[in-house]
This record gives sequence, C-alpha cells and structure tokens, in this order.
Amino acid sequence: MSLLGAMAIHAAAAEGAPGDPLVIARQGYFFVGGRIDRAIEGSPMMGQMYVEFQIPHKLEHPYPIVMIHGGGQTGTNFTGTPDGREGWAQFFLRRGYAVYVVDQVARGRAAAPQVHGAMTPPRLPFVEQRFIAPEHAKLWPQARLHTQWPGAGEPGDPVFDQFYASQVPSIADFAKQQELNRDAGVALLDRIGPAILLTHSQSGAFGWPIADQRPKLVKAIVAVEPSGPPVHDVEFKGAPDWFADAAKTKMSGLGEVPLTYDPPGPPEFVQEERADAPDLVRCWLQKTPARQLVNLKDIPVLVVMSEASYHASYDHCTVRYLRQAGVPVTFMPLTKGNIHGNGHMMMLEKNSDEIAAAMLSWLKETVH
Repeated sequence: MSLLGAMAIHAAAAEGAPGDPLVIARQGYFFVGGRIDRAIEGSPMMGQMYVEFQIPHKLEHPYPIVMIHGGGQTGTNFTGTPDGREGWAQFFLRRGYAVYVVDQVARGRAAAPQVHGAMTPPRLPFVEQRFIAPEHAKLWPQARLHTQWPGAGEPGDPVFDQFYASQVPSIADFAKQQELNRDAGVALLDRIGPAILLTHSQSGAFGWPIADQRPKLVKAIVAVEPSGPPVHDVEFKGAPDWFADAAKTKMSGLGEVPLTYDPPGPPEFVQEERADAPDLVRCWLQKTPARQLVNLKDIPVLVVMSEASYHASYDHCTVRYLRQAGVPVTFMPLTKGNIHGNGHMMMLEKNSDEIAAAMLSWLKETVH
C-alpha cells in the first residue's frame, strides 16, 4: 500500500469517532426469502433470512453495505465487539453508509434448525484454535503472529466468554447452506436494490452466487477472508507438514452451488506443482484455458487477509482463481498497510476500526 493510501486509512479512522453522536434517521428489521412448508409437522417457515437495517441521518453514499457473517456466527459480529466497542456496522454508519446486517438462514433470529437437517454445534476447541488464540495451537505457520485479540483469550476471561456466548449452531450441509443463503440474499437485493456485499469467511461462498444471479445489483464485494481456498479445503496439521488437501472437490471451484461459466460446463482443476513459499499452500486453479465467470467480470472485488489467520496460508489462491476467471480483484493483505497481528475474527479485535478504515479507503476509490 502506498504512503498516500496509508495516510488515507488513518484519516478515515479519525472521521466519525465513536464518542460523537450517531444520528439514525430510520431503522428496523424484516425477513426475506423463505416459505411455509406444509409437508412438515406444524407447517414451519423455512429458508428465511433476518435483516436489520439502519439509515444514518447524514446519508452520503448511494449504495448500502450488506454485512453477512460467517460460520457459527450471527450479525452480532458487526454490531459490536465482545469487549464493548462499536462494530463495523457503526463504523460505516458514521461515515454515511446505510447498513443492512443479516442473520443467516437458520441462525440467530432466523433460527428454525429443526427443519434444515443436521446442525453443527459450537465447539470450544475449534473456537479457541481458529478464532481466539491460534498462537497456542500453532496449527499453521502464521498463527504465532497473532496478537490482536482483546482480553486474555481463554475461558473465564469476560471477553472470551462474551464471544463464546454468541456462537450458534450451523447447518451441517455446506451445499444447503449456500443454496438457502444465496436465495435469501438474492431476495434481499431484489427488495433493497443495488448494494455492496461485505462477506466474511463461510459467507464468502454466498457472495459469488448472489452476484452471479444479480450482477447488476452488486456494486462491489468486500470479501473478508472468504471461504476457501478454491477446489479443496485445507486440513491444518501443524509442523512440519502443516497442510493437506481435503478430499471433497467444490463443484464450482468456489463453492457447492453452480456459477455461470463461459464456455458453459463444469471447470476442470489442476494443482500448482509448488507453493509460492514454505508457509503457503499449493493452489488449485482451473486448467487452461480457464472458463470465465462472466457475470462477475464487471464487479470489483476486494479480498482482505490478516497476518495470523489460517487464511494467511491460502487467500492468495482465492485471488489467483478469481483473476484467472476474469474477475477484477484487489488483494489487501493487511500487512501491506502496516496492520499486524490479526486473526480471522478481525472485526472483533483491538484494531478493528483500522481495518475498517482500510476497506473504506478502497470503497471510496472504487465504488461511485
């Protein structure tokens, strides 16, 4: 990142400080998607997404930001932090964006888990290793660099317990997750009109198919460590081998639901012979000539990657795959902006506003 870009980040962070009044002109909630299924006892509503919105009094940008949380989470990821600070929703509201924060299908205030099949419950070891204290587990090379989690990072600490209390079950079937949230996300855009999608982790796999189905309604995608890497997930083994490919192949390369390729047909995949560095995975890409993701070719994408997350070992593969398929991508490793020590839950960490300011700088330059 250039010196000018770094200066812009710090200037953006200074705007609309949390101590200033935040004036909301309009707020509320609604549900999108879903249907009553009379074939199930009780005729429940299923497939609906909860959406909470706020419109700032000083609305300065034409397109709202839709924030879609990741696996095991709800929209609370964006509406505050476990140590009591404002979240990314308030950050962007203070800078003149309307904000829509969702709870995914079958999560939080959209919960109807009994009708969506098996659910994966929160698991304390997973949360500790992936989200809060990866530096203790050391399952990937970059984990030792993690320093930004607020609090002690262990059960019994108030910040840890606040975050763990927010964890919820998720639909176990990834294909079903992606199909249901794609459809609900499309219904949301059909209701509110053109918007910027901000996805995180698991929901990165929803952003591509939502944009694929409504390319004229997606003005940009900010993909914060999106679900990846392409083609095969990674199993983390610790030193000295670190990585192994999961057996299952992602049918669209980027997920478990179809995407529109040109020429039509399923892509064929090949793995690179060697990794770019010892602490990185070997990427899976398309065989050349690569099919193009034609409905995404005019949508600017920002991929944000932290220093110490498990994504630090493979988000470059997601960027490479998208570029190969003709998608315009800006890659933002936070270290290039001198932002260090973050893990996967960067929106909750001590320097979360600094990261939001970096994304804001890109949005101001890119989306008009």
